[in-house]
Amino acid sequence: MTRTAPSSQPSPDSFVIKATLLLASTLTVMSGATIAPSLPAMQEHFSAVANSEFWVRLVLTIPALFIVIGSPIAGQIVDKIGRKPLLLGAAVLYGLAGGSGFVLDSIVAILAGRALLGLAVAGVMVSATTLIADYYRGDARANFMGLQAAFMGFGGVLFLSVGGFIADLNWRLPFLIYLFSWLLLPTILLVLYEPSRPVTDASVAVGIPQQPLPIKLLILIYGSVLLQQIAFYLIPVQLPFHLRQVAGVGASQTGIAIACATLFSALTSMRYGKVKRQLSFISILAIAFGLMGLGYIGLGLVSNYWLVLLILVPAGMGLGLMMPNLNVWVSNEVSDTMRGRALGGLTTFMFLGQFLSPIASQPFRQNLGMTTTYGLTGVLLLTLGILIGIFRKQICYLVKSTVGTER
Repeated sequence: MTRTAPSSQPSPDSFVIKATLLLASTLTVMSGATIAPSLPAMQEHFSAVANSEFWVRLVLTIPALFIVIGSPIAGQIVDKIGRKPLLLGAAVLYGLAGGSGFVLDSIVAILAGRALLGLAVAGVMVSATTLIADYYRGDARANFMGLQAAFMGFGGVLFLSVGGFIADLNWRLPFLIYLFSWLLLPTILLVLYEPSRPVTDASVAVGIPQQPLPIKLLILIYGSVLLQQIAFYLIPVQLPFHLRQVAGVGASQTGIAIACATLFSALTSMRYGKVKRQLSFISILAIAFGLMGLGYIGLGLVSNYWLVLLILVPAGMGLGLMMPNLNVWVSNEVSDTMRGRALGGLTTFMFLGQFLSPIASQPFRQNLGMTTTYGLTGVLLLTLGILIGIFRKQICYLVKSTVGTER
């Protein structure tokens, strides 16, 4: 079921609206992946700068920190000012800040541009996901958010591949990929429409009770996405070093391994709508943690490269179920007037997990090694999945969610 558009606007089911929202969602995965292949050449270019290795690595990670900072602000803006204005402004800033690295010749200036890019990503992520939640209802929402997660996965593979190819020509060229956001400006401006939403103040004035935020449920969801992202980012951050040590493989084979996890994540996300029609949110959460746990236990046990590829399949499938499930869960349980803020919180904890992953894993990696770290992470995730599955009814009762949590 979709929400009816104003008579002068196209239906949310139109191809151009769906394409715009899906392509806008792919912008969120470009923030790091696009320029990752450029880092070695960039470090060589700025070799005369003190601590250049540190500063160049920060170029890759600093957007995540500013996404964490910007997402709560974006959530406030999207609820108070509107969804479409934020998406439009964020897309403009995205191209400007992301593409700035092509012309800037100061590492400090590039870092400033990357910080602004993080704020832009926060705006795009929150506004695009909120618009999807506003436009669609029920099965249509679950199907579309699964497709959104799939596009983000496929987009990551595509942009990483293109970035790697053109980085061999010149390390600055991948920065131009960020200008892709400007190609979306005409359809964002002319085709997307601002959904009608109830006015909170007017509702209060006539005595209509406001639906409170389901705080306990949001704690469960935010905690889940934080843990899931800390665990998942052990793959792109640590797997290259792990595979070099245990299997003696190079960069290209490592790239295939990471792409394998991303590919199966995207393929699973495309099937999320059908899975959701059969299972409750809490059951899918348990299955997602369980699948990721099995994958990480496997990473701690095997050293053969081809077995690693096989083991990454359940890990990717778990991620593919997790992300659309949490997005739909929040969208279903939070009222229209507060949905942007709730989804902004989800984005905050998602990227906070990405930022914290290398920090949280460092002491385990140094003292126990990555093989043991992967194994322990897998045991933790699998145990959590089993416990959630066993006590799902009690958890639903504790968070006092609506009927949407049960089904």
